[in-house]
Amino acid sequence: MPKKLSPTSYKEFLETFSLDVPEDYNFAFDFVDAVAAADPARGAMIHIGPKGTRRDYDMAYFSRESSRMANAFATLGIKRGDRIMVILYRRVEWWVTFLALAKIGAVPVPSPNLLTPHDIEFRVNYAKIKAVIAEDSVVSRVETARGACPGLTVLIQVGPAPLPEGWASYAEIGKTAATDFPRTPESPKRDDPLLIFFSSGTTGMPKMVVHTNAYPMGHFVTGVYWHDLSPGDIHLTLADTGWGKAVWGKFFGQWMAGAVVFVWDFRGKFVPAELLDVVSANKVSSFCAPPTVYRFLIREDLSKWDLSHLRHCTTAGELLNDSVFHAWKTATGMPIYEGYGQTETCLQLATFPFMTPKPGSIGRPTPGWDLILLDEHGEPCPPGVEGEICLKLAPGRNLGLFTGYLDEPEKTANVMHDGVYYTGDKAWMDEDGYFWFLGRIDDLIKSSGYRIGPFEVESALITHPAVIEAAVTGVPDPVRGQAVKATVVLSSGYEPSDELAKELQNHVKTVTAPYKYPRIVEFVPELPKTISGKIKRAEIRKMDLTRDM
Repeated sequence: MPKKLSPTSYKEFLETFSLDVPEDYNFAFDFVDAVAAADPARGAMIHIGPKGTRRDYDMAYFSRESSRMANAFATLGIKRGDRIMVILYRRVEWWVTFLALAKIGAVPVPSPNLLTPHDIEFRVNYAKIKAVIAEDSVVSRVETARGACPGLTVLIQVGPAPLPEGWASYAEIGKTAATDFPRTPESPKRDDPLLIFFSSGTTGMPKMVVHTNAYPMGHFVTGVYWHDLSPGDIHLTLADTGWGKAVWGKFFGQWMAGAVVFVWDFRGKFVPAELLDVVSANKVSSFCAPPTVYRFLIREDLSKWDLSHLRHCTTAGELLNDSVFHAWKTATGMPIYEGYGQTETCLQLATFPFMTPKPGSIGRPTPGWDLILLDEHGEPCPPGVEGEICLKLAPGRNLGLFTGYLDEPEKTANVMHDGVYYTGDKAWMDEDGYFWFLGRIDDLIKSSGYRIGPFEVESALITHPAVIEAAVTGVPDPVRGQAVKATVVLSSGYEPSDELAKELQNHVKTVTAPYKYPRIVEFVPELPKTISGKIKRAEIRKMDLTRDM
C-alpha cells in the first residue's frame, strides 16, 4: 500500500498524491490475505454484539474464514458471476461473506434488513439474483417472496433459528470446509464486478449500481486522509450494512490505513447515550456519522462521557447544519469534517484535516476527481453561481466511479455522455474553491424568481428547539410559481399549533434571507424516508399535489 503522506495544504496533497491499481487487483487476495500472511495478529475489528459482548478479530481470522466460506459457498453451487443478495446485520459474517464472494468472483448485493417481501421479490427478479444469505429474523420475509422468484435457488440462513425447508445453515456448511482457497489465473481481477448497490430510489425505482474490484482502492483516500487514520486507530462509522456507507467507513479504506474497524451491532432504536457509552468505553479515536446523529448527540450533556481518545470526526450522507457544527465543537473541541459522494462513486469532495473546515461546505475535490459545475446549457459556472456537480471522465474512468447501471444502458447514457458524468446534484463554489451543496436538481424550489435550496431552509428550521427534523419542498402557487413548504417533526414537549407555525416562520426570517421562509408549515409525526434514511421529498411533493394546500 502507498505510504501515508503528510501534506500541509490542499495544493500539496493534489500535487503529491498518486495511486495505481494493478490489473489483477483483488482486495481479498491482495490486501486481506497478504496482510494476514505478513502480520497475522494485526488487529482488524472490535465487535460489540447486540448483548454488549466484545470480541476482537485479527487479519488472520478474516483471511482464514473468508477462504473457508468461499469453499462452503462453492459446494452449494455459487460460482463466479452469480449475484448474491446479502441481508445481514452488523455481524462479523457480513465481512467474511463479502471477502469470500470476492475470492469466488460472485457478486454481493448488500441489502437492508428493513426490506419487505415485495421489496425482496422486486430486487431478486430485477437483479437476477441466484442466492440469498440472510439473517434468521429476515428469512420469513424471503420465504414469503420466494414463490415469485424462480431464479432464486440457493438459500443460506445466518443465525440459530430453526431452518425452513430448502435452507442451508451458514454455520453448518462452514464446519467442514477447507481454510485454503488458492488464487488461480481465473480469479477475479481489477475490472471484474465486485458488488452491486441498489440506489436509494428517492425519485422512482432504485437502480443497480455496479462497482469493480478497483472500487476498494477508491476508498484509500476515504480512510487514510478524510478519516485521518493511521495504524492502531479505532474507527467507528455508524452505518447499516445494507447500504453503501458501510463499505465507505467500515471496511476497505479503514483496513488499508492500518486501523481497527469498530462495529457496534445494536438492534432496534438508536439511543444517543448508548452510543456515547460505547465510544467512551472502547476508546474510539475516529468517528463518522450522518448529521442527524450529531444533532441527537449534542442534546446530551457530553461532559458526562470521557471522549479524550476521540480526536477526529467526519460526516456525510446529508448536509451538516452550522448550529450542529458549532455546538459539537464547543462541547468537544473538535470540528466536523464533511464529505460528499454517491452510491455511484467514492469520496468526490471532502474537507481534509490539513484544510480549514467551513461549516456547511462539503469541501474540495479529492485527488483524481476533476469536478466542475455546469449550468443548464452545459457551460462552466464561475464562483458564486450554482450549477450541477459534474465529473470530467478520465481515460479508463476515475478510480471509484461505477461502471454503469446494470442492464440499463439508457439510464447510464443519461448521466454519462460527452466525456462527463452528471451527478444530478446542485452546488455552488466560493472563491476559495469550496463547494456548497444545494440539493438534488429536482428538489430546488423556484419562487418569485428566486431559486431556493431546501437545505438552506431546513438548516434554519432545526436551529429552533421545537424542531427535530424538517423537509422543505415547493408547492404550486398561482402568484409565485412555487411556495416554500416545511414539513416538520417536532421535538418532545411541543405540540402543533398555528402559533408555533408562525413562530417557526419568523425564526427562519431571522436566520436566513426572509424570502426563503416557509409560507406553509405542516406538522407530521415522521418524514417519509428511503430504507437508507434519506428524506423522500419527491413523495412529499406527490402527496401535496393530491390535496388542496
